[in-house]
Amino acid sequence: MEVARQARAHVARLDLTAAQVAVLDGQAHTARALWNLLHEYCTFRQGRLATVKDCDTAIRQARREIDWMGRLPAQAAQAVLKTYRQAWANYFNPAHPAGRPGFKSRARSRPAVDVPQGRDLNIARLNRRWGAVNLPKAGRVRFRWTKDLPGATRGGPAGRITGARLVKEADGWYIVFRTERQVPAPAARPGPVVGIDRGVTVALALSDGTTRAHGDWLTGGEKEHLRRLEKKSARQRRARAPGRPASTRLARTYDRIARLRATAKRRAVNWQHQTTTELARTFGVVVVEDLRITTMVRSATGTIERPGRNVRQKAGLNRAITGQAWGRTVTLLEYKTRDRGGLVVKVPAPGTSQTCHQCGHRHPAARNGIRYACVNPACGWTGHADTNAAINIRNAAGTAVSGRGDLGAARSAKRQPPRAA
Repeated sequence: MEVARQARAHVARLDLTAAQVAVLDGQAHTARALWNLLHEYCTFRQGRLATVKDCDTAIRQARREIDWMGRLPAQAAQAVLKTYRQAWANYFNPAHPAGRPGFKSRARSRPAVDVPQGRDLNIARLNRRWGAVNLPKAGRVRFRWTKDLPGATRGGPAGRITGARLVKEADGWYIVFRTERQVPAPAARPGPVVGIDRGVTVALALSDGTTRAHGDWLTGGEKEHLRRLEKKSARQRRARAPGRPASTRLARTYDRIARLRATAKRRAVNWQHQTTTELARTFGVVVVEDLRITTMVRSATGTIERPGRNVRQKAGLNRAITGQAWGRTVTLLEYKTRDRGGLVVKVPAPGTSQTCHQCGHRHPAARNGIRYACVNPACGWTGHADTNAAINIRNAAGTAVSGRGDLGAARSAKRQPPRAA
């Protein structure tokens, strides 16, 4: 039986004491400072980028001479160096979209600390709800147990934990376990085939006529609370003198806003995980548009010479698109369909929402909101605009620009594009 290596991440919330929070905060700030020192050391050298050996020597010397550098474990410091070098490799790779590495701001960067090796974590399950793990310089820490980790408990799934990463979110610290398992290679699934149109009014419209929708991520009371906090932060900003740092009260308001938005994000990610798992189990080939989301949410403000039009409307649309997290939906679909022998195919996006799937006639006036009415007198098809777009996306599988999953299924989808029903 053919075996495949499956690498996954599992996120769990940590239950820390005040002293442990202070330790992890100090490590995260030290890791950020080390990144900035590495960037200064590498970019201010004349003629060439510093080698790994040069950087390693500089880190060792800094840990001997600077007291606060000792707050960061040695292995975590080496992980910062590895991540920094990988950032440059991504930048020099023409096929990678990463930009040039830069300095990390304390206000804008997310605190994180790497635990590169999993052998010293000593994970144990305490009871049904909690587990325990050893963290460098923080000691024994409890974490929320939501699923069995490979190789961590007796009778659990086979495999191993290769490392972890500690990440601080708005509502506290989390640990991200890196797991690795050997699983049987999935058999290729050539079908069924479905096209998915991602939208704002309807989150996901499928070519079979069904939709996948969700409600608001925050309740009415939570949205009102968020609105009041945002008004409060605006008043506090107006009272701040120009050039002065944020006051303690303003920082506290920002933290409360961030916690509410983090709640909305957790609910959105939960819905996306459940929906993409259901789609990956149901369909063998999933066809989506190859969207340039970064370009789509670009600001319409313009310049002083050429100011933009409908700026407020475009800003609202950009917030709605960003709130749907279209890119994350496709990322989840890719690995979940691949695990089940399926395939995600990306096709060109232009024209899918303006073209009639019955006759192929394309006209911008055919779509009016969520209603599509073909303007071709010989056709006259009417129906849901997002469903029409999803069918066009499914029928365009033969013109795929990329495919992620089983290669045999990708060739099958490209050679034999599905026909409209």
